[in-house]
Amino acid sequence: MTSEHTPMTPPLDRAAIEAAVVRPGGLWRSVDVVPEAGSTNSDLAERSREGAPEGTVLATEHQTAGRGRLGRGFTTPPRVALTFSLLVRPKVPTDRLGWVSPMLGVAAVAAVRGRAGVKAALKWPNDVLVPGELRSEPGQADGKLAGILAEADFSSPDAVGVVVGMGLNVSQGRDGLPVETATSLRAEGVTGVGREELLLAVLAEFEERYEAWLATSGDAEACGLADEYREMCVTIGRRVRVHLPGDRAVEGTVSGVDDQARLLLSGPAGERALNVGDVVHVRPGS
Repeated sequence: MTSEHTPMTPPLDRAAIEAAVVRPGGLWRSVDVVPEAGSTNSDLAERSREGAPEGTVLATEHQTAGRGRLGRGFTTPPRVALTFSLLVRPKVPTDRLGWVSPMLGVAAVAAVRGRAGVKAALKWPNDVLVPGELRSEPGQADGKLAGILAEADFSSPDAVGVVVGMGLNVSQGRDGLPVETATSLRAEGVTGVGREELLLAVLAEFEERYEAWLATSGDAEACGLADEYREMCVTIGRRVRVHLPGDRAVEGTVSGVDDQARLLLSGPAGERALNVGDVVHVRPGS
């Protein structure tokens, strides 16, 4: 249920969105908007296994069983967040597929900066946030604006399917956010930008980068994606404590993100590269 401080935004107009993004020679093939979904990622992954084409987009007005990294669940009230997933089938080397999720992060930050004027940034590996010093009330901690999750479908022998989804907080008031570390566009003072406008912007920003990435066979360095990600990633340069499976943890300073989108952590034992699949949490260090 939404509170008086968290008004629902207008419903997404599937026909208008599809008319705006589907064009001959373009990436996007179809857009579907459903009233309710457990998880758009799960539903679109199932469609991928059934042969859905690259460029399929699935959005929902109400996600009831969203999934984050490592199986973490979340829910959002109806029509307050932009919740969608997209399917691509990139013909690139398998070790470069890890850039699809960061690519959506870059596209989301570009869209939020351009459309909403919010100085969003990225936290490695998959969060869109507003840094504390840039929030509407300076001095607060970083506020998580969106989470991104990707999963691969290897069921087709012809082309791997990659489903990547995002939940972007749009119209929640501060009392409507699930945790204190979350924020929304409305909580950051933005009220004039709707979910539909944001979806169109994110899809356009993603398509531009995806086509450039494909043209270099998935080389994120050659197409400029890696540098753009690094410019947006506030984790770089910070001292962090990285929680690993088995209750292990390492501390150090993040020196960069490499060409495989791995976190480079410098500590007493030197520099090590951490894959997203090897990390449970990245927290501020001591």
